[in-house]
Amino acid sequence: MARIVVTGGAGFLGSHLVERLLERGDEVVVLDNLVTGRVENLDAVRDHPALTFVECDVSRELPVTGAVDAILHFASPASPPRYLELPIETLDVGSAGTRACLELARANDARFLLASTSEVYGDPLVHPQTEDYWGNVNPCGVRSVYDEAKRFAEAMTLAYHRTHGVRVGVVRIFNTYGPRLQPADGRVVSNLLLQAMRHEPLTIYGDGTQTRSFCYVDDEVRGILALLDSDVVGPVNVGNDQEFTVLELARLVVEITDSSSELEFLPIPADDPVQRCPDLTRARVLLGWKPEVPLIEGLRRMHESYCAADTVAN
Repeated sequence: MARIVVTGGAGFLGSHLVERLLERGDEVVVLDNLVTGRVENLDAVRDHPALTFVECDVSRELPVTGAVDAILHFASPASPPRYLELPIETLDVGSAGTRACLELARANDARFLLASTSEVYGDPLVHPQTEDYWGNVNPCGVRSVYDEAKRFAEAMTLAYHRTHGVRVGVVRIFNTYGPRLQPADGRVVSNLLLQAMRHEPLTIYGDGTQTRSFCYVDDEVRGILALLDSDVVGPVNVGNDQEFTVLELARLVVEITDSSSELEFLPIPADDPVQRCPDLTRARVLLGWKPEVPLIEGLRRMHESYCAADTVAN
């Protein structure tokens, strides 16, 4: 058993990580300010004897006592509408929050794992994106509050590794979807799925030919934990390298929901990437990991979870 701190552990991806860590026998301390996370995401494990939940803002305090074996820093708004609503908070958690967690790791000689993002590549000029690509990011654009927070967090993480010898890992997460992704949170899978279930027009930004690579949450969690359990520093891309256009995604969503929805085309948002697809060579070679769940199967599972939660009515 290891004692592991998960910041943002009540969020979509964080809560799935917490469940898997508990399943394998770890003790978990969840830190979350519930600005974008939800306590309900932890319902399945809320009474687990090895789980401790602390409501706090890790940018301002880190109330963890006792020995710690690892810190997984996943605290941050992740959907575009939320980080655009919370620009300062997003930058704070990527800077002050990251440093506080690194200091905790340093004090405990603990492994530190940073949740970075494919957004560090911006609107990429290299395709697919390899980890040694430096990216094409607008540092003054509206999306920069998220992009640059994560780029800074990576720089801080590697600085602690080089200067203080902290054992670190950096995972660059690509478009993850699955149960507990909040409906209509601004991410394309949840938006389209909810619209289709309600037989509303499916919102397509631009002409829909822009591409994304969608990774089901169970695959993403396996990859993240493989990195945690290794001594790999990274960064390492973890996502799915099967590429789909937004139009192809929309057609699959209509198919699994048997929806009567039609398509509605709107102007593309500023700095929205035209292409996004990870090169997974490092993950395959260094971690022995690859994605397994096809998009159509993952969408079916997510649709079933939305139906079970009566998401349409809510």
